[in-house]
Amino acid sequence: MNPKLQKQLRQALSTGGGPPRDVVSESVAARVPNSADLENYAMKQWESVLLQLVDCAADGPAGPKNPFIIKVFQRSGLLTPSSRENESPSLTDLGFQFLLMDTNSQLWQLVREYVTSSEDRGTDSGELVGFLLELGFHLVGEAYSVNSLSPALQKVLDELAALGLVKLQQGMKESWYIPTKLASNLSASLSESTDWQSSEGFVVVETNFKVYAYTSSKLQTEILRCFTRLEYQLPNLVVATLTKESVNKALGSGISAEQIISFLRKHAHPHVAQKIPVVPETVSDQLRLWETDRNRVQFEPAYFYDDFPTMAIYEAVVAHARDLGGLLFEDASAKRLIVRSDLHEDMRQYIRKQSSGAPAQRK
Repeated sequence: MNPKLQKQLRQALSTGGGPPRDVVSESVAARVPNSADLENYAMKQWESVLLQLVDCAADGPAGPKNPFIIKVFQRSGLLTPSSRENESPSLTDLGFQFLLMDTNSQLWQLVREYVTSSEDRGTDSGELVGFLLELGFHLVGEAYSVNSLSPALQKVLDELAALGLVKLQQGMKESWYIPTKLASNLSASLSESTDWQSSEGFVVVETNFKVYAYTSSKLQTEILRCFTRLEYQLPNLVVATLTKESVNKALGSGISAEQIISFLRKHAHPHVAQKIPVVPETVSDQLRLWETDRNRVQFEPAYFYDDFPTMAIYEAVVAHARDLGGLLFEDASAKRLIVRSDLHEDMRQYIRKQSSGAPAQRK
C-alpha cells in the first residue's frame, strides 16, 4: 500500500480515525486506583448489574433498579416488558439461560443490544461503535480526560460506568475515566478474553446431590438458587441440594440439564476440578433423566372425530388423514380418530363428501 495510506490506516485502527485521547497529567495519574482495586470495582459493578436481573426472578431478593440497565435487559429479551406503570418485569427463559453464561458472552450480548438501540436514545451508532472499539484498545488502569469527548460520548460514559467498563473520577478542575479489564475484552475474541467466573472455581458436587459453594458472592448464591434448594448459608459457604423439584423448576424456566452440568463443571473448586468426571456421573445422569421425563409428553392441538355412519366411510377418512400426514390416533373398533387441528377444514369437507352431507360429529 501507499506509505501515506499505511500511515492513515494505522492511525484509524489505533485511534478510531480521530486524534488520540488526551492522557491526564501526572498529578491525576497518581490518584488512579491500582489494578487490584480497579478489578474489584469492575467485578462489583458487573455483579450489581446481574443482581438486578436476578432480583426479577420470583424468589430473588428485592433491590434497587437502574432504569437504563432494566431497559437493556428488556430489549435483549431477558426481561418481559412492563405493560403497566407499577408492574415489575419478570425473568424470561432467555434471562435464566443468560445467568448461566460466562461473563464475556453476557457482556457481548448486552453491548450488542446497547449499540442496536443507540439510535432510539438519540446516539449516533457509528460514533458509539467507534468509541467502543477505541475503548477496547485503551490501556487498562490508564486515566483519560473526559474533556476530549463529545457531549454525546460523555453521556455514554455514564452508561458504560454502570456496566463496569469504565470508572469515572472527578477532580477540582477536570474529570477522567479509567478503562477496566471488562473494557479490554471489547477488543478480544471470546476465546482470548478472560472470565472472572471461570478463573476461580468454588463449587463442589457430591454423589448424594449435595452442592457446596465456597463463596460469599450474593450473585453466585442467587444463581445457584435458580436450580438448587438452599439448605443453609454461612459467611463463606453455601450448602444446597439438587432436588427434582428445584431442577424441574429450572427446566421449566428454559434452563437445560446440559447448561446446569456445564455451570457446575466450569465453576468447580480447584480440589475437584482435576477429577474425571468433575460432576459425578450419578448426578449428571439423573439431571438428564429428569429432563427426559419432562419431554415424554408433547401437546398438539387436534380434533376428535367419531360416530361415523359406516366402516367404509371411517376407513376412507383415516386413509385421507394419513395421506395428509395429520393422523395422530385411530381406533377402528370404536370408529374414532384424532387429526391435527390445522387439517380440520379439509377433513370436514372430505367427510361431508364421503357421507353425502352428513359429517361425523366432532368434539
